[in-house]
This record gives sequence, C-alpha cells and structure tokens, in this order.
Amino acid sequence: MERRLRLLVGAAAVLGALAACAPGPEPETPDTTTAPPSSSGPAETRVVAEGLDAPWAIAFHGETPLISERDTARILELGADGETRTVGTIAGVAPRGEGGLLGIAVRDGLLYAYSTADGENRIERYELTGGPGSLGLGPPEPLLGGIPAARIHNGGRIAFGPDGMLYATTGDAGNGAHAQDPDSLGGKILRLRADGSVPDDNPFAGSPVYSYGHRNPQGLAWDDDGTLYASEFGQNTWDELNVIEAGANYGWPEVEGIAGREGFVDPVQQWRPADASPSGMAFTGGSLFIANLRGERLREVPLEDAETSTEHFAGEHGRLRDTVLGPDGELWLLTNNTDGRGAPSSGDDRVIAVDTDQPASPSD
Repeated sequence: MERRLRLLVGAAAVLGALAACAPGPEPETPDTTTAPPSSSGPAETRVVAEGLDAPWAIAFHGETPLISERDTARILELGADGETRTVGTIAGVAPRGEGGLLGIAVRDGLLYAYSTADGENRIERYELTGGPGSLGLGPPEPLLGGIPAARIHNGGRIAFGPDGMLYATTGDAGNGAHAQDPDSLGGKILRLRADGSVPDDNPFAGSPVYSYGHRNPQGLAWDDDGTLYASEFGQNTWDELNVIEAGANYGWPEVEGIAGREGFVDPVQQWRPADASPSGMAFTGGSLFIANLRGERLREVPLEDAETSTEHFAGEHGRLRDTVLGPDGELWLLTNNTDGRGAPSSGDDRVIAVDTDQPASPSD
C-alpha cells in the first residue's frame, strides 16, 4: 500500500523515537528480487535534533526521548527544544568498530541497554531516576552476558514484544559457526523475561535462544497480529527481511538470501547490499519501514504485498541507522553519518521527523 510521507512543520512538541547502527565491513545490503522497488517523490522533512555523535538507538520514557551514542556510551535525553542532556554514561563499555553502546528500550521506569564490554556483549537494566530535564540512572543490574563480541557483527537491537518479553538481536561476531551452534548466543534472536530469566515457553528449554542461523540482524518489529519481523545484513550477496518463528533456522552461514533449501527459512524479501544494509525497523499503517545504511534510504514494505517495496528519501540524508514510531504516531529517522563509514555534513548526526498520516499506538 502506498503511503505519503511528508515533513512535520509547525511548533509540534518533540515526541518520537529512533535509533540506528552500523553493519560489518562487508557491503551492507539489498535489492529486492521479487519485484523492482519503486521510489517515492521528494518529501519534506523536519530536523528534530542534530549534533549527535554516532547515535544508535532511541527509546521513550513516557514522552521523553532517550538516545544512545555508540562510542561515548552516553544516554541522552532530548528536550522539546531539540537540546540534549546527558542522563548518564554506561560503565564498562568498550567501543571498537561496530561495538559500543547499542540498543536501548524502556519499560516500567527501567532503561534496558545492550552494549559491548571487554570480551562480550551484554544486556543490563537501570532504574530511571528524576523527571524530564533531570533524569538520571540508578546502578546497573546485569541481565545477560556472554554474547559473542568483535569489531563487527554485534547485532544489538532490543525491544519489548506484544507478549511483554524482551527480544534482542545478536550477530555472529565475524564467526559464522556461532550462528548454527545452539550453545552459542551469537547469530541469534534471543527472548527473555524483563528480569533476564528465560521464559518457560521458549523453543529450547532453559535457553534464551528464540531463533538461530542469523548473520547480523539489527531490526525488530511486530505487526498488528503480533508477527515478528527482523531485518538482517547479508555478506556480499543478499540482505534479508525475515518473518521470525520460534525455533526456526534462518540458514547463515550455510545459505544467504532465498535458497529454497530444506531445513532453512527463506526471507520474505531480499536486496543487494549496495541498495540496503537494513538496520532499525518500525511498523505502522500496515507497512514496515526499514532504515538503510549503505543504501541511504527508508524502505517501505506493505505487508499486504510483502514482495514489493517503496523507497523514500534516497540519498537525501545519508546513512539511516534506525526508524521508530513516536507516541504521537510520528515516524522518526536517525542518521548515522558520524559512525566512521559515512560522509558527515554540518550538523550530523540528526533526528528527523516524518508524518505518516496514520494513527499509531506504539508500546513503551
């Protein structure tokens, strides 16, 4: 389904969220094989905030946007005037390459953070103290460690699903064998309770692993029916959009893209890395919106015809790390031109607001 994206103009209050991140040294992905993508005409955009340093993710604490910065390990709060304030710095973060402070999520007054430390990726949570304009972080509570880490392929997206569980994408850390190893936390999508314990109904008893055979997934989104989708960086051939099923094997490193091989789940859409490198993803109005890094565009996939896609803002804002839905239904984009792979212009990196003209009710 086609949708018109236009800039939010006027004195709107800053309510929205978004985060973005980078892939491995291999090309960042796709060009659909099922149908050639169409490209929308130019759309207006409004800059909500600028001057960010390699931002990775945005989450909302009530109506207050919080932003993670990969290399500084800072959590920022964004005011209605677009100014940022440091809420706190996540201790023990060891930024290198694609690693650092990555995804964040907020639930019940707690901030959840996925970050790279020495020798591992980990998930922690923190109490958010104070109020808007004076937020702070309580002490860290470790939830899960031992996730393989490297300069590349750290995954890092975390989000709460409609079932109330915390989902996390993990990369293969440059070692494809992790993805097929059921005992490794690398190359997986994980599912945890909010306290870090393993749900009884996970597909592998006692394990946080929900699906496996992933290379470097970085986007998570659920549709109105609760179906989970994930975007994934391929190597040199295909990036992927996958429908995630509990216990399913998505093939890496045995297959990449649509292979039709028994035992592996094929993506519903694939693209060439030069046109994609899909990172953050949001669902609204019947469509998935996927932020593309190397492809420098926002890709829309209508779920009523998931083999097609429409491109927005191609080449207008540089690398896009994430897109998220704000509490008032705005779609926010996060650029990622200061992550070491882009060509930053004056004012990068930015948060950009887009009006989808669709009602929305995102979960916190």
